[in-house]
Amino acid sequence: MSPPAYVEQGRGGDTLVFLHGVGGGHAAWDDQLPYFAGLGYRAVAWDQPGYGESPLVEPYDLERVAGALLSLIERLGDSPVVLVGHSMGGFVAQEAYARFPQRIKALALCFTSAAFGGSGGDFQRQFIAARIAPLNQGRSMAEISARLMASMRGSRSRPGGLERAQQIMAGVPPSTYRKAVELLTTFDRRALLPRIEIPTLLLAGGEDRTAPPSVMERMAQKISAAEYVLLDGCGHLGPMDQPAEFNRALAACLERHTNRKKA
Repeated sequence: MSPPAYVEQGRGGDTLVFLHGVGGGHAAWDDQLPYFAGLGYRAVAWDQPGYGESPLVEPYDLERVAGALLSLIERLGDSPVVLVGHSMGGFVAQEAYARFPQRIKALALCFTSAAFGGSGGDFQRQFIAARIAPLNQGRSMAEISARLMASMRGSRSRPGGLERAQQIMAGVPPSTYRKAVELLTTFDRRALLPRIEIPTLLLAGGEDRTAPPSVMERMAQKISAAEYVLLDGCGHLGPMDQPAEFNRALAACLERHTNRKKA
């Protein structure tokens, strides 16, 4: 499998790999890469298969997406990495830990959950129908992004963050978006949580309706080495919603486990 496309900054000994959400791409981490490179980390942001310059994988399932991530980690070197996953990226991070835990030294699960919906299939089918219907009606990704992202900001969002998020999502290929939406609905790693044995940050938004803080707090309670941090007034767009607060929270957690200094 060919490694996916990625961008990187910094040459530190500890490598952070940032994993974006369904409406994202590597540019979703533009406020994080220079910040953490400045702290002495090697900061890497990938394009999940089908995003940016990364080739699609077929079938588009969690096994193959995680396999693409493993190929990237192997390309980056022999040392275990820190995975920082936002929303769908949090799903991929958990899937990766379930499949190759020896390659991961710490996790940051941000604005995400341990499973998609309930145990039945009705919610999943309704979600797919609601997210894909606008494409079937001829709407562009820009139109879909403008409507969807506006509902995901928080009351303390940084000016310009919403517009950036909309612009990034508008560039996602419609075919990839369809596949990624369906991928979300197949995820369930609730049984994994008690088996996570590495330092894990659970970062939640106080106004996130997609991954509510109550859900993330329950996740943290099931992980022995977990830290739970809540960003007040933050919506689901986290790294773009409140980049300064997000960076400080992640840096503080990393400092305790990688011996890096805070900015």
